[in-house]
Amino acid sequence: MMEELNRSLFLWINATPHSPEWALEMATFIAKDLIAIVPMLIVALWLWGPRDRVGSQRALVLKTGIALLYAMAISWCAGELFPHARPFAVGLGHQFLSHAADDSYPSDHGTAIFTFALAFIFWHRLWSGVLLLLVGVAIAWSRIYLGVHWPMDMLGGFLVGMLGCLFSHMAWQFYGETLSERASQAYRFVFALPIRKGWVRH
Repeated sequence: MMEELNRSLFLWINATPHSPEWALEMATFIAKDLIAIVPMLIVALWLWGPRDRVGSQRALVLKTGIALLYAMAISWCAGELFPHARPFAVGLGHQFLSHAADDSYPSDHGTAIFTFALAFIFWHRLWSGVLLLLVGVAIAWSRIYLGVHWPMDMLGGFLVGMLGCLFSHMAWQFYGETLSERASQAYRFVFALPIRKGWVRH
């Protein structure tokens, strides 16, 4: 029954040869490029920000990074345990985005953006996390629309993201302070010149 629902939702969302060109172009941009917001935000939060908040921002970056590592590891394990062919690999729907015919569950893109969004909801500000969650929904829609993922792949990415944040929060209690100190030391050594010039925060 779950597989039938998965297929029905996919066919409802998936584009067809009659879909407007502008919608396909927009979906392609969202599917391929919007995920770049993750590394851009991570770099910006670490390097810049109000002096009294930069410490908490860097803690957020580290906790989110740990959550992403856990989430991607869980995603890989889930893909190995529950392999699932992509829609185009089983001849269902229409494909408008080039992609290898590897296993689709859970979505790596979905896992990354939903982990990031949930981390911001839990450890930053609700509004920022909700905005990122909307970005995640847009990415999920685009990759289903273009025929390279199932809806359940994206739900799987969301659930894996929750697990990644949970494991990161638990791990942080044990080595968060030590990791923060060592990361800060490494940062001050590597970015010594930009810090002296005032281009980035100390």
